[in-house]
Amino acid sequence: MEPILNIENLTKTYGAVPNQTKALNGITFQVMPGEFLGIMGSSGSGKTTLLNCIAAVVKPAGGSIVMEDRNLRSLDGRALAEYRGKTVGYLFQNFELLDNLTGRENILLPASLHKVTEKTGSLRLKQLAEYLEITDVLDKFPGQMSGGQRQRVAAARAMILHPKLILADEPTGALDSKNAKNLMEKLSSLNQEEQATILMATHDSGAASFCKRILFIQDGVIFHEIRRGDESRQDFYQRILKVMAQLGGGRCNVL
Repeated sequence: MEPILNIENLTKTYGAVPNQTKALNGITFQVMPGEFLGIMGSSGSGKTTLLNCIAAVVKPAGGSIVMEDRNLRSLDGRALAEYRGKTVGYLFQNFELLDNLTGRENILLPASLHKVTEKTGSLRLKQLAEYLEITDVLDKFPGQMSGGQRQRVAAARAMILHPKLILADEPTGALDSKNAKNLMEKLSSLNQEEQATILMATHDSGAASFCKRILFIQDGVIFHEIRRGDESRQDFYQRILKVMAQLGGGRCNVL
């Protein structure tokens, strides 16, 4: 099986010499189709920068990002917009929903921008709304929803165009433990039942325990990797905690 995403020697710096900060310092890894991969590290470790580079929101200083044999450096104009809108779906920590649009309108916005037919968009919306249990909030505005409902609406928006890769940046960061567990269970089911490929950045050990593989990043470098075998999620969670202890932290919610 060929990887869906191939990252080679990725680097990104901020600031000017002599006060430069290396957010990414030679990151290399692959993501396989249908994988649920976690990127763990403390705040400032480079997780969000990495996801933003993959989403083509931030331009790396060096290295390569290849998605299904397409190097992001070769994309511009319409091809880049197509990549950002359809190839990857982005799930943000703070939802990033438009307050003046209903849940339905927020979810269908990418479909409208990329000229998906109303029938196709509506069918996909119905499927996702039922699965994510948000049918009853589709005609509400974000301000009328709970945090968990807003994040599940955001998840539906990220999934509406059947992206090749879902990028989730601290998706449970603004949720309480109950809503965080509910969201992670939904993402895990999407991964298993729809074979959705998910790359999630988090410092939450409980959320990470839903992943199949975890890469640990510190100071812009991947220093460790663990995979979940036949063990229970609770046992995998304990293994994650041991690695995070080496980083000096990591939230310890038992989801």
